[in-house]
Amino acid sequence: MMTKPITIRAVRTILTAPAGIDLAVVKVETSEPGLYGLGCATYTQRVLAVKSAVDDYLRPFALGKDVQAIEDLWQSANVSGYWRNGPVWNNALSGLDMALWDIKGKIAGLPLYQLLGGACRTGVAAYRHADGRDPIEVEDHVREFKDQGYRFIRCQLNGYGGAERRGPAPKGAPDGRYYDPDAYARSIPKLFDRLRSQLGFELELLHDVHERVAPIEAVRLAKALEPYRLFFLEDALAPEHLEYFSMIRTQSDCPLAMGELFNNPAEWQPLVTRRLIDFIRVHISQIGGISPARKLAVLSEAFGVRTAWHGPGDVSPVGHAANIHLDMAVPNFGVQEWSGMNDSLREVFPGSPEVEDGYLYPSPGPGLGVDLDEEKAKQYPCRLEAPQWTLARTVDGTAVRP
Repeated sequence: MMTKPITIRAVRTILTAPAGIDLAVVKVETSEPGLYGLGCATYTQRVLAVKSAVDDYLRPFALGKDVQAIEDLWQSANVSGYWRNGPVWNNALSGLDMALWDIKGKIAGLPLYQLLGGACRTGVAAYRHADGRDPIEVEDHVREFKDQGYRFIRCQLNGYGGAERRGPAPKGAPDGRYYDPDAYARSIPKLFDRLRSQLGFELELLHDVHERVAPIEAVRLAKALEPYRLFFLEDALAPEHLEYFSMIRTQSDCPLAMGELFNNPAEWQPLVTRRLIDFIRVHISQIGGISPARKLAVLSEAFGVRTAWHGPGDVSPVGHAANIHLDMAVPNFGVQEWSGMNDSLREVFPGSPEVEDGYLYPSPGPGLGVDLDEEKAKQYPCRLEAPQWTLARTVDGTAVRP
């Protein structure tokens, strides 16, 4: 006997900024009273565009459809606007996709990772960010994280690209986050020489180039960092310069992570299948949610490439939970970026993931395990401001990639 399907009754976007970073969460309500799901749709720099994509286009498309038909909904919604794989639409689609997986887990009465094949591990190793004005300050912050139980730590010097600059900017130079690419590239091997000489090789250390150097300088930097045995070097190249990965690969054994800025899941394919990278960096909402991310993890597993999902402050607790559930279920997990939680985030998002001795654990509740207090969310309105770090300029005032 056929049972009546549970259908989508409402789709809404909720904007909030409990940690001072604009977040977008999609709430999908169903025809079953009290049954709803949450999904992360956070594109911090364009939250209003995502809200419009959800409320004006995705909502009318999804209303009345079967909540259990996740794959069909994802595929049909993805092509409903003909053009696809842009960051705004993918984040909107992610909000729906994650919410439907959340609902499916609640219907089954199981945490999401159980629906993805079950646990491959009991905890998820996380890494934190240690920055500082000089190598000594970076070392102090690394030691603080080590004392908290972290074994993986990303090390930066004066933020992305550093703060060193040779000479003044030209007259009339516009506002922006100025840096000197050459000075930055020379400072990073010195930073890791200090860290390894003082800390040894017990900790796994990482570094994010954030595309701040020319491709040939990225080759030179990867070679220079070989003696310090990084866990990985991240985003050494911009997405426009992927062919240079083959040059880096032939000249350095430094492990490479790439993909944070990709929108199309297929963008990783040549890097993975040609074995040019070791870790996929993925902002899961940026590619459309859990459904494409789990497929990408399977592709990567076949080629010995591990996962390192993007987990900065501009991922909501719902998105962090999705990261962790995938981490629990994929055999080729590598490490999970973790930005931490403040009390305001915990207040707005009950059930937010937490860390203990450097490990993240999913909520034992069904689905993603994270809820949202809409009234408290209203107390933290979005700022709708462009982050200064995205306005990168070199010493002569030239606008460059962030």
